[in-house]
Amino acid sequence: MSSRLALSVFAVAAIVAVSSCGAQETPTAAAPASAAAAPVTSAAAPAPTGPALSITDPWVKTVKKGMTAAFGTLVNDSGSDITVVSGASPLSPMIELHEVVDKDGKMVMQPKQGGFVIPAGGSHELKPGGDHIMIMDAQKAVEPGAEIEFTLTLKDGGTFTFTALGKDFAGAKEDYQPGGDMNMGGETDADNG
Repeated sequence: MSSRLALSVFAVAAIVAVSSCGAQETPTAAAPASAAAAPVTSAAAPAPTGPALSITDPWVKTVKKGMTAAFGTLVNDSGSDITVVSGASPLSPMIELHEVVDKDGKMVMQPKQGGFVIPAGGSHELKPGGDHIMIMDAQKAVEPGAEIEFTLTLKDGGTFTFTALGKDFAGAKEDYQPGGDMNMGGETDADNG
């Protein structure tokens, strides 16, 4: 008789368990509607693949003190243009975004109006004799291999921080003349970038 009782108890427990599973199926039936909404939310969120802006081969021209420049290639992995509007570095209180342009047959450096635009899915090269990050008053020497931190401010208010290595470079003898005349002549001690 006790085995019949045990069997009856087991049967009742099985029925309750099956009924409980059936009761849980009702909320699960509503879950697909929630699940269908979830991918829309996920699709709108940024992909967790890393930052949209990066830089390849960042470097700073070595200098004992004074002016120098930083270079590299800014890469935009997003679907929208990114504009860099300013820069900062512990190396100097004065960092500017510069370009080199032909002015009356003479190559001159000047602040880049509007900043650097990195096209969606594209890149923007910072190079000697072209666009670059100008360090106007380096407070200490930049030796070969030195690590110099930069923070770029973007038009949307975001920031991008990277480290560039000090590198000897003999080309692009730009200099900054007092009074704002920046030229590529290399006739002063300020051999920058």
